[in-house]
Amino acid sequence: MTLLITVFAAVTVTIIWYKNAPDTSMQLGTLSLMFWGASIMWFVDAVVGYMEEGASFFMQDAAEMLNDLYLGLSVVALGLIIWLVILMIKDPHRVIRSLITGTNRQ
Repeated sequence: MTLLITVFAAVTVTIIWYKNAPDTSMQLGTLSLMFWGASIMWFVDAVVGYMEEGASFFMQDAAEMLNDLYLGLSVVALGLIIWLVILMIKDPHRVIRSLITGTNRQ
């Protein structure tokens, strides 16, 4: 479940990044790479789990699937929070700078 959630997030952000390809001000490439990295991590986890436990690795009960759902959503939320912090630091549209200095955005 965690693999599916992060892959869907990675594909979605990659499509949005590709549509806005020349504009890199919103750091969507960074967000895309974070989600693809998480997807690779969960894929490796699934492969190792399958090697250790066999097909029973994929036979989960409802409680385990719910835990995996929460974990996948938490990973996506953490990636979005990190991306927002990066945006606030870089401040591509100078929003935070104008709030601090009290000047209007131009």
